[in-house]
Amino acid sequence: MQRPEAWPRPHPGEGAAGTHTGVPAPPARAGDPSGLRLQEPSLYTIKAVFILDNDGRRLLAKYYDDTFSSCKEQMIFEKNVFNKTSQTDSEIAFLGGMTIVYKSSVDLFLYVVGSSQENELMLVSVLTCLFESLSHILRRNVEKRWLLDNLDGAFLVLDEIVDGGVILESDPQQVVQKVNFRTDDSGLAEQSVAQVLQSAKEQIKWSLLK
Repeated sequence: MQRPEAWPRPHPGEGAAGTHTGVPAPPARAGDPSGLRLQEPSLYTIKAVFILDNDGRRLLAKYYDDTFSSCKEQMIFEKNVFNKTSQTDSEIAFLGGMTIVYKSSVDLFLYVVGSSQENELMLVSVLTCLFESLSHILRRNVEKRWLLDNLDGAFLVLDEIVDGGVILESDPQQVVQKVNFRTDDSGLAEQSVAQVLQSAKEQIKWSLLK
């Protein structure tokens, strides 16, 4: 799946419910009950992605709209989600008018959150891509210790999958390549993103000193 460059990007402060700039809402039809307008399709499909440890503590989180406008509200929501999902074998939950798909791995819980009307398969595709991409960069050790040692890379992975609530990529191989991880024959990361960025900074510094 290629990055949809032509898709509109959200403006600062614009949430998942934002409509396309410059596109007027369709007028109400005379026969529509109560003059209801047809709802425009939206590209903003993801409300939040977060990873918790097995005690429900946040390790990584990104919210893409203002449903939970403060960090305190986000933490309360995450705790409620964890309490609802941590002791079940299901892979989907509904809470507060939202659809949540999730996956556990050793001492981690990975969550992708969408609206109650969101296509569950689309949310699952994001969750699967996130898990498999992290599996590559964490050398198949998708667990807390390895995640904390590679948080920079984990955030870059997430940014390649979702941008402003819009799904950009669902192929983990493409994601890993785009965040510049060098892989061996098994497809495992050899160099962290932090090392790549530091190397780039050093090259720029020396080029300026010449």
